[in-house]
Amino acid sequence: QVQLVESGGGLVQAGGSLRLSCAASGRTFSSNAMGWFRQAPGKQRELVAAITSGGVTNYADSVKGRFTISRDNAKNTIYLQMNSLKPEDTGVYYCAARGTYYYTHYAPSAYDYWGQGTQVTVSS
Repeated sequence: QVQLVESGGGLVQAGGSLRLSCAASGRTFSSNAMGWFRQAPGKQRELVAAITSGGVTNYADSVKGRFTISRDNAKNTIYLQMNSLKPEDTGVYYCAARGTYYYTHYAPSAYDYWGQGTQVTVSS
């Protein structure tokens, strides 16, 4: 059974930092794109950052220069380093993986596996 388990969320003041981790089990994703999505209350789930199997990254415009996605294929894990956090970064952050493709995609429907989500709250 494939599982993606996120950790590292929490409450932080504006300007602070958090590091999210997503550990995968049940299969390896070294040849697949993975990403982080977030969903704020009343809003649609949106792509925050994604990474190809080869390490090429892309980011939402709102987080460029502040967030960094990375992966450790030996650990079957991806990370999201979030710096200079803003209240508008608040939401549930989900880890996701594509089942077949190595390249990233902006749409949640393109990802086949999902974690349970971790709450990130940024206070002003």
